[in-house]
Amino acid sequence: MVTSPLLEVRNLQVSFGGERAAVDGIDLEVAAGESLGLVGESGSGKSATSLAVLRLLPPSAQVRGQIRFDGRDLQTLSTEAMRQVRGREIAMIFQEPMTALNPVSTIGAQIAEAVRAHHPRLSRAEVKERVLEALAQVSMPDPTRRYDDCPHQFSGGQRQRILIAMAIVNQPRLLIADEPTTALDVTVQAQILRLLADLRERHGLSMLFISHDLAVVAQTSDRVAVMQHGHIVEQATVHEIFHQPQHPYTQRLLASAPTMQTDRSKPLAQV
Repeated sequence: MVTSPLLEVRNLQVSFGGERAAVDGIDLEVAAGESLGLVGESGSGKSATSLAVLRLLPPSAQVRGQIRFDGRDLQTLSTEAMRQVRGREIAMIFQEPMTALNPVSTIGAQIAEAVRAHHPRLSRAEVKERVLEALAQVSMPDPTRRYDDCPHQFSGGQRQRILIAMAIVNQPRLLIADEPTTALDVTVQAQILRLLADLRERHGLSMLFISHDLAVVAQTSDRVAVMQHGHIVEQATVHEIFHQPQHPYTQRLLASAPTMQTDRSKPLAQV
């Protein structure tokens, strides 16, 4: 029996009134339990795609095409119905935790707000229990003691764990991760990637992982969609992308990433 994708995007176009569309007629899909990596250089349209899925683009954006989640057309949902999907069924991890978190509110209160938005009948004690459980799942040290701390009291890696806890606290089916490790050093980046892989396996999460870094995408994804100038130029499995890239842009992306075998006397390929 053929099952429908959990997320299905068809002929998506996003424009902001300029001559060139930010996203120009792309198709992509994410199956239940699958992780799709969306990769490309800055300005290729990756983040515009993810924000279109969640209907978080500004009013000036013109969005055309079809975005279906679990059989529902998200473009036709009412504002209230979309608000119920956002955060509960589809959650997002944003790129920079210091701008995504409220600097003057405790992290416990911020995650609790995400719980109450979708479970208003829970008692204060039940909400706190869910928040502490989410913090424990992202391996936050001593979550009970840190519950009333503010974002500036945490390291960069811990703040990213807080954002992940906020994303998973309502047990969504699809997680959109928009460059979640860009601002982190390589050691903390590896810890966050392992955490996401563990959460995905533990909860059966589907994931749309957005990055400009092919090496990161290789660690997090089953398939890869390569984006350039608003178009998806190639889609394939991780193995195929890394070992048999077909499109010249994908080949240049791979050649532009240094490895231990790179000849440092020669310039890297330009994308």
